[in-house]
Amino acid sequence: MRLLYFDCFSGISGDMTVGALCDLGVSPSTFEWELSKLELGDYHLHFGRETRQHISGVKFSVHEGATHQSKVEEHDHGHEHHGHEPHHHHGHEHEPHTHGRSHRQIRELIEGSELSDFVKRHALGIFARIAEAEGKIHGQPPEDVTFHEVGALDSIVDIVAVCIGLEQLGVEKIHVSPLSDGRGWTHSAHGRFPIPAPATVEILREFPLTIGDGEHELITPTGAGILAEFATAGEPVPAFTPEKTGYGLGTRQLPDRPNVLRAILGQSAEKPTGDRVLLLETNLDDLTPELAGATLTRLLDEGALDVWFTPAQMKKNRPGFVLSVLCQPADGEKFADLILRETTAFGLRRQTIERVTLDRHFEKVSTPYGEITVKIGTRGGEVWQRAPEFESCRVAAGKAGVPVREVLRAAFSAL
Repeated sequence: MRLLYFDCFSGISGDMTVGALCDLGVSPSTFEWELSKLELGDYHLHFGRETRQHISGVKFSVHEGATHQSKVEEHDHGHEHHGHEPHHHHGHEHEPHTHGRSHRQIRELIEGSELSDFVKRHALGIFARIAEAEGKIHGQPPEDVTFHEVGALDSIVDIVAVCIGLEQLGVEKIHVSPLSDGRGWTHSAHGRFPIPAPATVEILREFPLTIGDGEHELITPTGAGILAEFATAGEPVPAFTPEKTGYGLGTRQLPDRPNVLRAILGQSAEKPTGDRVLLLETNLDDLTPELAGATLTRLLDEGALDVWFTPAQMKKNRPGFVLSVLCQPADGEKFADLILRETTAFGLRRQTIERVTLDRHFEKVSTPYGEITVKIGTRGGEVWQRAPEFESCRVAAGKAGVPVREVLRAAFSAL
């Protein structure tokens, strides 16, 4: 399995992560081409090779305007480029951005692009995590959260570029070192906040975190969102064979350490276990069967991966059921809202779970009743499952005037 290890001895931010992925081999032109699928106006990327306490790596930055300069240069520029999240120590010494976008606007921007499904899903997942944290801190619904720093041009580019880089490298699993952050104060569009930033703490609520590692911020909310989206809290790092190391640079020269993020790409003996999905559940004892059926249909129509009811014995000896919804992490807030609006629930539970799936594709088989669509499940290139699609059989049976079971039997025979 292709594994990536983030060694966060100087923390992590969005621009540092992009720089490290570039240093691992993702070309600037690849980032530029994929990012051009987003309607973000005029801007240009800069990838410069610099050093931090004798460690050479890539310093990534985004600048408004159409002037283009993207080649990774091999010399030290002799000056520092501004970073992307204005209130963070990794290189955000300019004034905070005054413009921003709401979570809803960013989601529409990404969903309406021609980016790959992988990039869309995970970029939306990162923004959803940050929106949830910001909403909780400021007392707003996540959809209404307006990002200032994180909604600015450069931070949108950071988050999407990280997802692009991980897809290009074929990373199947990400692990992270123990995390630590500093202390003190930081400034943002919302005012003066303590370090670690409140959003960072909220996003990393399941990760072991040491506080007090110096008088500066090490982990930005964007960096925290990247880790929460791709890594599993507290998961031990398996033995792996390092293949290549990349270094992404922050802007400042820190007095006590190199201000870099180290990313180690390698192979482990582990087999991929699948992807991560979100499970939402709520107990119901006062929802009529008619409304339950309508809710299930609505959830599936909105794109839930699966929905089901489980009979359960409730409080006060009432018979009821558990509503379970499986969805992509980026869609968690949308489906939580739907459940709370469409049912009688006053709350719900959610957890991120690992899902093991076969690789799937569809083929056609010829039967006396016409062509039938068949779903093929493979693992490691070997076919493990084959099954006719019921809807395809139902339509064919209706046209031929025969029972659906006859078409199913013919499709299995053709297989």
